[in-house]
Amino acid sequence: MIELKSAAEIDRMAVTGQFVGELLAELRAVAAVGVNLMEIEQHARRRIAERGAESCYWDYTPSFGRGPFRNVLCLSVNDAVLHGLPHDYLLRDGDLLSIDMAVEIDGWAADSALSFVVGAPAPADLKLIEATEVALEAGIDAARPGNHLGDISAAIGEVAHRYGYRVNNEFGGHGIGRTMHEAPHVPNDGRPGRGMTLKPGLTIAIEPWFCRTTDKIKFDQDGWTIRSSDGSRSAHSEHTVAVTESGPRVLTLRPEQVAQERSPGGRAAASS
Repeated sequence: MIELKSAAEIDRMAVTGQFVGELLAELRAVAAVGVNLMEIEQHARRRIAERGAESCYWDYTPSFGRGPFRNVLCLSVNDAVLHGLPHDYLLRDGDLLSIDMAVEIDGWAADSALSFVVGAPAPADLKLIEATEVALEAGIDAARPGNHLGDISAAIGEVAHRYGYRVNNEFGGHGIGRTMHEAPHVPNDGRPGRGMTLKPGLTIAIEPWFCRTTDKIKFDQDGWTIRSSDGSRSAHSEHTVAVTESGPRVLTLRPEQVAQERSPGGRAAASS
């Protein structure tokens, strides 16, 4: 069942989303050459505890995975793209790191992810990350009342194909609100005009992820970490988004994105 949220409930989700966005920006600053992944995980645990939030990942036990998950972050490096299990690993110059996190505050969840290169970036990695970010923006822009779920999926897929990447639809976006995973599933490719009609109050996590040279994946021995099947690098971007009467409202903006949204021509400025 899909639960549409009231404006007041979306505002409460936005409180959680603001914390998620701020912490992701903070974690990006912590990540540097020579930093252990477990240091990033421990930093996030401290900040979540200080805020009085609860991790949606801790004790998460889905049908896949060798659970329960006992971390508050997914940290995926290079060819790892989703559900990367934090472990004893020192970041190296040129590593492509994806950080994914979801928390609840006062019973309302928000989920977001970003990818970036630690140290000196390779142009191919920057292109891959850019593709996920552009696809995310396209998916968000399609999250408008009267559109269909397939319009979001098609917008994401069009960007992927334009950049030369194939799309895996085994894992994608999802509904979110009182829990981290709610209906509906939001594929990263599809056909416009298909699927459910988008209505105000729908809250979803939109999360394009692409591998550089394949759409096939494999699981690590840990049962969690998902990698590209051919070892090519991968990237992942995600925001929690509410469909509103006036258009999409992104609930997990990071501080630099908030400033951009409020600048002339930004989404917030355009809708005001």
